[in-house]
Amino acid sequence: MKSATWMTATALLGMTFMAAGPVHAAVDADAARALAKGNDCLKCHAIDKDKKGPSLQKIAAKYKGKADGQDKVVKSMTDGKKVKMSDGTEEDHKKVDSKDPKELKNLADWILAQ
Repeated sequence: MKSATWMTATALLGMTFMAAGPVHAAVDADAARALAKGNDCLKCHAIDKDKKGPSLQKIAAKYKGKADGQDKVVKSMTDGKKVKMSDGTEEDHKKVDSKDPKELKNLADWILAQ
């Protein structure tokens, strides 16, 4: 009887963790802001207003609640694809100069927290 109770408790605990969704480490805002500033991200993006590119708040709203939001933000920061600017022109998006996945994910999480 004890093993059935243990299995039930373990299953319930597992379902609880699965329902909670992905767990991300706390954002290091200072490191993220420094990486963004060092890569001139804030030249085209502001937190709460559009510049040459969309605000970080608009980017966060676009990916809010999406399980792959962090991955998509990291990809857009690192793949250098053409992007449309607010004036209608297109240019290659500058790549963030970091190969460290932790730094990139931290920056993405910081953007998504706006």
